[in-house]
Amino acid sequence: MSSPRPAPTRAQLYGWALAMVGMMPVLYVLLSTLLTSIGLIVIWLGIPCALGLLTLLRKLTDVHRRRAAWILGTEVERPYRARNPEHGLIRRVFAMLTDSATWRDVAWLFVQGTVGSALAIINVALPLGALGYATLATWWWALPDDAEVNFVGFLTVSSTASALLVGIPLSLVYGAIWYVLSPRIMRAQAKVSASLLAPTEAARLANRVQELTVSRADTVDTQAAELRRIERDLHDGAQARLVALGMSLGMAEETVARDPAAAQELLAEARIASSQALAELRDLVRGIHPPVLADRGLEGAIQALVLANPLQTDVDIDIPGRLSAPVESAAYFAVAETLTNVVKHASASKAWIRLSYEDGKLVMLVGDDGRGGANASDGTGLRGIERRLSAFDGTLVVSSPLGGPTVVVMSVPCELVGGN
Repeated sequence: MSSPRPAPTRAQLYGWALAMVGMMPVLYVLLSTLLTSIGLIVIWLGIPCALGLLTLLRKLTDVHRRRAAWILGTEVERPYRARNPEHGLIRRVFAMLTDSATWRDVAWLFVQGTVGSALAIINVALPLGALGYATLATWWWALPDDAEVNFVGFLTVSSTASALLVGIPLSLVYGAIWYVLSPRIMRAQAKVSASLLAPTEAARLANRVQELTVSRADTVDTQAAELRRIERDLHDGAQARLVALGMSLGMAEETVARDPAAAQELLAEARIASSQALAELRDLVRGIHPPVLADRGLEGAIQALVLANPLQTDVDIDIPGRLSAPVESAAYFAVAETLTNVVKHASASKAWIRLSYEDGKLVMLVGDDGRGGANASDGTGLRGIERRLSAFDGTLVVSSPLGGPTVVVMSVPCELVGGN
């Protein structure tokens, strides 16, 4: 994903701030303490130290990835393997140490502490030189008219001539050089960072394989859970109704000759049982794939969902065509489950749904003005939605500060398959 490059002046100021924080000493201190803690792993003391320093290093490199992306106008991805939440302290440390991206981060520390710092220092030295000569020219100009300035012991000129011939020109030259070279210097520094901090092609493929493995496992688990739900609903609902229907018909058959009135009551019960079984089967089918989704598409299905929802909900849908049936089904149930969570848990008075198609992605936003505090990692329905979307390489991001509002943004890469 690309973003607009910063203006040259912003790049210059950012490079100035980067050098002024004493980047080189900080990087070398981090590098030396990290290597020391890795060496102390054999006596266990280094394990928590290494974990803390590696975590700090990843946060620092994340900052520089964002900086490089901002300067270069292109995204710099995180290259790390996905962390297994079941791993303990020791396994987490060794997983980070065996990740090639960690050692590329260590290499970046050294390179950034030398080449990167040198570029940043040049970016500071040039404007300081311009400022110094401007200050000197101002001082020479303020001297009395008959004052003279001696240059290196062999040239003596008046103070006014010194300001005009030396101070002001050199100040302008240094300033012009800084203005022209500073954005290029910062882009060069950003390219050095991006070359080390971005994932290699092999790492990108390995991470992709790992993501697909996890996604496949989640999809299999989700499908197995869905099949168990359907089986349970059939067994406890429609099947029980049909068994009762058969018993009522059998009893009516036995009693119709000797007690027509009782048989008539049994037939009435059977008719009610058949209606209830049919209704439960319809609900079950609707839970698998709503008929309105096939008939009217995702927009019509979402509108019907909102009409049946007790919470006031605004809907804004801008999709210029139909999506494939699996994507529409996943999107519909993701929105439906999110809206159900809002009704159950948010204590909201209003909700809103926004659906749009942009840059080859279906983007779904569900928000509410409730109490907030939603978290996808708490084992709520949001985790199930995330697993459902992961089968399509989809993502889910939750913003839910305490006190609200809550905004859930879901996106699914997909293609349009037809017009509306």
